[in-house]
Amino acid sequence: MIMEKLSIKEWALEDRPREKMMQKGIGALTDAELLAILIGSGNQNETAVALCRKILADADNNLNHLGKYTLDNLTQFKGIGEAKAITIMAAMELGKRRKLSEVIQRDQITGSQSVYDIFHPMLCDIPHEEFWVLLLNQANRVINKVKISQGGVAATSVDVKLILKSALLALSPAIILCHNHPSGNRQPSGADDNLTRKIVTASREMDIRVLDHLIVCDGHYYSYADEGKI
Repeated sequence: MIMEKLSIKEWALEDRPREKMMQKGIGALTDAELLAILIGSGNQNETAVALCRKILADADNNLNHLGKYTLDNLTQFKGIGEAKAITIMAAMELGKRRKLSEVIQRDQITGSQSVYDIFHPMLCDIPHEEFWVLLLNQANRVINKVKISQGGVAATSVDVKLILKSALLALSPAIILCHNHPSGNRQPSGADDNLTRKIVTASREMDIRVLDHLIVCDGHYYSYADEGKI
């Protein structure tokens, strides 16, 4: 049996997201409809909206999960070639960068959640560990954030001298340490505890205060300050 593909004008309104957006506003569109606008068309048997519903279902209907999809993950769907996959990935990256830009504007650190809001968009999707330091002024406002090291999936080597150098060059009286655990386990390791103590001790000699050390995972974090360990 040969299936005749409907033209866009013959689709139901719910499958014509551009028209729906013009009539009701962009806030009325579902995630699938927004993605459908990006890819433009579906495949021989599915509209763009239906195809995007299938992609989202595969990602547990979670845009954060979809943001981790690779080119290979996306092109497994019939109707998604490299160009469409790249468009989706670019949109996910723009979403992360927009969130990061909004966080940076709120540049005064008021607690561990403020630190998490800054680093989560940067660290949530990477498969390896990175160690960063947040440089603050006397009013706990962000001067800069500096990547100290990048390692493997389970650890990264950290040179305490580089942390102190970054703080001294920026004339920063206070710093906050941060690294990610790609495994999703937010609990610090013995090596994390030892490194934190080492940095606190060395910083104290330079009159630099270490306010916190965050371990960032996707959706949650561990704060040494909140746990009374710093």
